[in-house]
Amino acid sequence: MQVNYCSSCGAAMEDKNVDGTVRRACTRCEFVHWGNYSIGVGALVVKEGKLLLVRRAQEPGKGYWTNPGGYIEQLEPIQATVEREVLEESGVRAAVKAVLALRDQPRSIHNVYIAFGMEYEDGEPTPDGIEVDGAGFFSPEEMETMNVAPFTRWLVDVAVNGRSEGLTQDAEPIVPLGGYGLFRA
Repeated sequence: MQVNYCSSCGAAMEDKNVDGTVRRACTRCEFVHWGNYSIGVGALVVKEGKLLLVRRAQEPGKGYWTNPGGYIEQLEPIQATVEREVLEESGVRAAVKAVLALRDQPRSIHNVYIAFGMEYEDGEPTPDGIEVDGAGFFSPEEMETMNVAPFTRWLVDVAVNGRSEGLTQDAEPIVPLGGYGLFRA
């Protein structure tokens, strides 16, 4: 997909060398199109040694068991996004503990996926009936006979066999940075 018109002023865009890289730039104002990106989030919710999985009812991934997740909304804090997605897809309420994994997938729309370790709060797994048609807590042994998506298998390994507690939210940064979601080791 090529950007032909400036999203700032509406003028035509052209190819222009910007710091050594050819990018689409406005012919009238200073706007530069830096690329197409998406940010996904996923939840690793553990309860009594079992992980929360949902079965996809739609493409992509229809029929696969995955961890709950989705894409961030423009003005929604990333922690709120993953908590909302878990609740919407499974009926389970969980709170962010830490960032446990990150996937970088460069392609036409560059995708970054952030997996959060989450603390189970309450609720029984119930599929939403739209995006997912199954939900439950499963042990790694139970997952062996399930149609678990390959990336989710990797995330399960991270959750079960991780070598650190991950990045935790910095609730009291050394300088006030209102509106920032800050995580640190």
